[in-house]
Amino acid sequence: MSITRPGSDPYLPGHGDASYSVRRYALDLAYKVETNRLDGTATLSCQVHEDTGALHLDLYGLQVSSVKLDGKPVKHSHHGGDLTLKSSFTAGQEATIEVRYGGKPRPVRSRLHGPTGWEELEDGVIVAAQPHGAPSWFPCNDRPDDKAVYEISLAANPAYHVAVSGELEGKRRKGNATTWSYRQDVPMPTYLATVQIGRYTEVPHRGASVPVRSLVPAGVGAKELAPGFARQPEMLELFTRLYGPYPFPSYTAVITEDELEIPLESQALSTFGRNHLAEDWEAERLIAHELSHQWFGNAVTLERWQDIWLHEGFACYSEWLWAEETGRSTVEEETRRHHAALAELPEDLLVADPGPELMFDDRLYKRGALALHALRRRVGDETFFSLIRSWLAQNLGGSVTTEMFEEHAARESGEDLTDLFAAWLHDEELPDLTDQPVSREPTHRGLRSLFPRS
Repeated sequence: MSITRPGSDPYLPGHGDASYSVRRYALDLAYKVETNRLDGTATLSCQVHEDTGALHLDLYGLQVSSVKLDGKPVKHSHHGGDLTLKSSFTAGQEATIEVRYGGKPRPVRSRLHGPTGWEELEDGVIVAAQPHGAPSWFPCNDRPDDKAVYEISLAANPAYHVAVSGELEGKRRKGNATTWSYRQDVPMPTYLATVQIGRYTEVPHRGASVPVRSLVPAGVGAKELAPGFARQPEMLELFTRLYGPYPFPSYTAVITEDELEIPLESQALSTFGRNHLAEDWEAERLIAHELSHQWFGNAVTLERWQDIWLHEGFACYSEWLWAEETGRSTVEEETRRHHAALAELPEDLLVADPGPELMFDDRLYKRGALALHALRRRVGDETFFSLIRSWLAQNLGGSVTTEMFEEHAARESGEDLTDLFAAWLHDEELPDLTDQPVSREPTHRGLRSLFPRS
């Protein structure tokens, strides 16, 4: 990948350019599954933030045939994953960049995070781009804090279903290809953009406030989707009651024919392997986990990768809330169980700044969830869920930091929470649950009484 750029996220120093932002991506793509050939034209509507002699785009493993700036050819270079446009740019300037490119896409690889991005399956494609895989299929400003709207069209063999992280505008067949057109009108960071291609059948799920669907491979029916995927409408409605309105027009779960080690969310879409059809709690909790990311991670997104706990801690806590909703367990029981497990592990992780090596460590997920429960115990159930809903509502479509959450929680609760956040987020030592002070007795009346079904 490219060398470190000024202003780039220190967790991913070879990605992104802080000197400009992209407001809109328009991607016109054609893909041949049989040969893994992708050809595309990407049009980026940008705004420049500072005077500079070059803008950097991220594009990995594909060949650039032409680059235009405001409709005219522009001098450029493309080495590794760094596509550099060389011109005189001024602060406040609006610029339209058009890149024509093609080749055989492959995942972006790194020592710390492994391969991410465009990946061939046995019969189709999966794109799981977190944290740095977006440049494997389109030129972009690969920063989590640079959110844009998208228009994506992709032409492929008519035998395949194409799913994209957006709303389907339509599809049309011409010759031996069908073009699928999608829009994403809610600002989205590059790593949450996805394309999924496979021989899928759409299965709608009833009972939710927005359309919920699963895309399934051949031979998968309603029986195989139970209990986990069939309960997605219930999960969505629970999270809506707790967190506020679902932030997108619909939700899609793609279940690939292949097995996947872990599922992954994209905006308004999550991807699972056939192994996640298992009728067990492990699969069900992951389905709830990925769905909750639509609030925590997608609607409201970290500004810096060091704040990943703001996604994963909330998603893990959502698993425990779902367990309590279904009567499998209680949040208190889950808290004690996971705290005991963490106490047996090394205490060398700072939740608020884990470092790139540990940003996806499971200890961060669990300790982030424990921090939220400590906050809930301190301020009480009603205040806790109220401040979570206002956190999401006030930052919808935006980017956030740990400091912003700490300030919001203190302001909304009217309490000084410095000691609580210091212990759970900024110290390596795992706090003892019983040592956490409680300024008022939480209600613990249960989710059903606090937030009854409408």
